[in-house]
Amino acid sequence: MSGPMALEPGGAEQDTLALRPALALRPATALRLPRALPADDPTLVVRLPRPAVDQEEVDRLAAGLADRIGPAVHPYEVAALLEAEGLSADAVRQRYGHPNLFSLASALYERVPRTFPELAAAPDPWRPDTVRCLLRGVLFALPGLAYLLAAPLGQAARYAPALIAAGVVSWAWGQALGHRAHLRLATGRHEAGRTLLTGAALGAALATATAAVVAGGGPVTLAAAAQSLYLAAASVLLVLARERLLLAALTPLIAGAVPLPWWEPGPVPRLGLPLLALAATLAAAGWSLRGALGTPPAPGARRPPLPVSLPYGLFGLAAASLVLLEGRQHPYAVIVLTVSMGPAEWLLYRYRGWSVAALRATATPTAFLLRSAGLLGLCLLAYLLPLAPAALLTGADPAALLLLAATLWTALLLQAFGVAWPSALICLTAAGCAALVTLLRLPPGPAVLPLCCGAAALCLSVCVLRLLGRPSVHA
Repeated sequence: MSGPMALEPGGAEQDTLALRPALALRPATALRLPRALPADDPTLVVRLPRPAVDQEEVDRLAAGLADRIGPAVHPYEVAALLEAEGLSADAVRQRYGHPNLFSLASALYERVPRTFPELAAAPDPWRPDTVRCLLRGVLFALPGLAYLLAAPLGQAARYAPALIAAGVVSWAWGQALGHRAHLRLATGRHEAGRTLLTGAALGAALATATAAVVAGGGPVTLAAAAQSLYLAAASVLLVLARERLLLAALTPLIAGAVPLPWWEPGPVPRLGLPLLALAATLAAAGWSLRGALGTPPAPGARRPPLPVSLPYGLFGLAAASLVLLEGRQHPYAVIVLTVSMGPAEWLLYRYRGWSVAALRATATPTAFLLRSAGLLGLCLLAYLLPLAPAALLTGADPAALLLLAATLWTALLLQAFGVAWPSALICLTAAGCAALVTLLRLPPGPAVLPLCCGAAALCLSVCVLRLLGRPSVHA
């Protein structure tokens, strides 16, 4: 006989008992079990009958574990689940009729359809503090009450150029200082406190010196010094998130300005209340800086290079110039624009949070780009829509105010993602062209500001879609 002899009908494909006579006996020490027996090996092979698969038990097991088998992407995951459930090899063979755990796992994987449940919604990392954002918008506008109180005490028209020049310098310096202080704040509060202490003092001195040069000295320099000191101290409090403390320091201004329509306070309250608010703001800033400097310094902290904050200062200069050009024609529009900076900041946070949500909801870069364009349009609409009736109430040109607001918001959006140079250069170009046409009285005259702001807003929107419409920026 050259092959196995089947003792049961059905051929070699069924489980049979096959006999192969051994030609020789090997010593026990030399016995080796080959992985596969060759066809002509005349050894004795015993094949035991396999137990039948119990389909009902397998179905019952699949129904009990369906919620955990459904999300599996490979039978090996089901095998790991069965092993974690404590299913032994004997139970797999005797109860379910499968030769091993992997065979049973494959059967379960085939029985249960694939289900991929939605992931739990992650918390929004960019959820804004609504009260804080609105409070910041109010705080930006409240210092204007000091001018309302002190204006009758002097020649406002004579003091205005020096105060405006000092304000523009303070605005530009404050933007750069705020960026640098936030970089240092990521290292530690001690480092941020040192940056704010030095930078705020230098900024106030530079703004005061600018006003002195413009006015040629005189009492206006003292008014410019007071303005510059307040702006420096307020910047410190805003960077250190002390908005409520700043609001408390400005309560003398609120108390003095509220009764003005019905009561003339006289020269002493008109001068004393702004000075009291200034003293309170300086004291609050000093107390906050003392707390920041009292924290232990971070070991091995390195100072970021100064040119990193340069584009933020240039943007501040451009923004101040654009607002100044709008204020020459419509002074009350500046108040509207200043108060709107609070909602603008809130929408910056919302854009970032909605972009992260869009990243989870889209599967292709093109789909994310389209959704980013929709988010940009939604945020701009939400920001600009309330400004339209406000412009009409203040007698301002709605087109000029809305286009200026759109320019500032899109530039701030780019800066929020660290894209500073495009926003600075575009805004500087718009401010320079508008200022040149206005000073030289060239055509198109007053229409130059909305034209320049419209072109700047369009360029900035293209930059937003090109630079922020990529999923990698928000990952």
